[in-house]
Amino acid sequence: MLGLIRYKFTLLVAAILLAAGSTTFAQEPLLVPPGVEILTLDKAIDQALVNNRSAQNARLETEKNNERTAAARTHLLPGFQMNAGVSKPLTTFDTTFEKGVFGTFPTGPVPNEDTVITSSTKPTAAIVGQLVQPLSQLHRIKLQIKQQEAATEISRAQLSATEQALVNEVKRAYYAILQSQGAAQAAEANIKLYRELDRVTGEYVVQQVALKTELMDVQTRLAKAEYELLTIDDQLISQKEQLNHLLGRDIRTEFAVSSGEETALAVMRETDLVAARERALANRPEIREAKLKVEQAKLDKRIKKSEFIPDVSLTVNYATTFSYSNFLPRSLSGVGVQVDWEVFDWGRKKHEVAEREKSVSEANNSLADVESQIVMEVNTRFRQMQESRQLLKVAKLSQTQARANVQLVTYKYRLDAVLLKDVLQAQTVLANSDYDYQKALLAFWTAKADFEKAIGEDK
Repeated sequence: MLGLIRYKFTLLVAAILLAAGSTTFAQEPLLVPPGVEILTLDKAIDQALVNNRSAQNARLETEKNNERTAAARTHLLPGFQMNAGVSKPLTTFDTTFEKGVFGTFPTGPVPNEDTVITSSTKPTAAIVGQLVQPLSQLHRIKLQIKQQEAATEISRAQLSATEQALVNEVKRAYYAILQSQGAAQAAEANIKLYRELDRVTGEYVVQQVALKTELMDVQTRLAKAEYELLTIDDQLISQKEQLNHLLGRDIRTEFAVSSGEETALAVMRETDLVAARERALANRPEIREAKLKVEQAKLDKRIKKSEFIPDVSLTVNYATTFSYSNFLPRSLSGVGVQVDWEVFDWGRKKHEVAEREKSVSEANNSLADVESQIVMEVNTRFRQMQESRQLLKVAKLSQTQARANVQLVTYKYRLDAVLLKDVLQAQTVLANSDYDYQKALLAFWTAKADFEKAIGEDK
């Protein structure tokens, strides 16, 4: 009788372990509560590019540079200036015109006697207007506009770099959630196994078919599995909050991730390393930014050299007064040429041009350094992707071996060839293999995302 009970117990344990091993190896689709958003990776990237606050600030900086360029172009046009002042004298002053100060004519001297004119204390006003059209400065202004246009292009390159870094962060966060989600499913499967084992073992302890130590071992494993699930769930909540933050929305937004075909298969496409380097050198925004900084440095040097040319401007002036003495003219106007030229500067401009020349050399060195760093980054990311792919293959084989071992040990247990602890140990090895596979899968996804960023892919 006891042998029959023992046989039934082993059959039940075997069925539970086989079901648990199968569930752990091929996870069931995640059940999503009604009303919860299913977030795909492409949708997450699109939302992040639109709503992420860092990306928005980078776009605003680009728009600010567009406004600066438009403002720089206005310096090509005539400048209008007007100065106006109103005052009320607090005291009077006398002006003396001596006899004949303006000459002597047939009618007599003008004035014909010493004349004293006392100023008025009435409020007075004066308006002076000037129109200035730069002439020789147009060359320098156009260079300054080109320099500002280069700054605008630099801000666009920085925007691209920000967006590429953001896409990489979103992919990493998304893949981490997928990994935690898979680990949670595996932990839940283990908990179901141990709860059923706890129930059945408890019954057979009462019937004196199993030892109490076996029951305590099962209960310990159950408590540990429940703790692991709790930590995974907490980690999953934090990861979802981080992804919500990257998407620029309320961190409390509920959603579930969906593993697409690419993430489910985790197949690395064949990539030519030489072609990847060329693509990176053509697409990386850091290289565009470095090249634009070289152009900026060259323009800055040309602008500084243009300061040797005198500033020549066409001017139109007009002035009018109110409530002044009738002796003074009410208005004055004129057209002329205004020249500003620092004739001698003690060699200052020459030294400033030499400084700009060194800045050009620095910019060229920085460009070469950026290109070298990007090539090294592409090489490193490519090797890491290959390594993670091989590690994923090893983890997959280890997981398959552990699953087969669970089936074998379960069969032996049914034949009384091994003990229950051997079956539990095999299940532990399978659980560890599942965890290693999930970790290797995350490492592969992460390495793939880093490689895509290294070669300058936008998504």
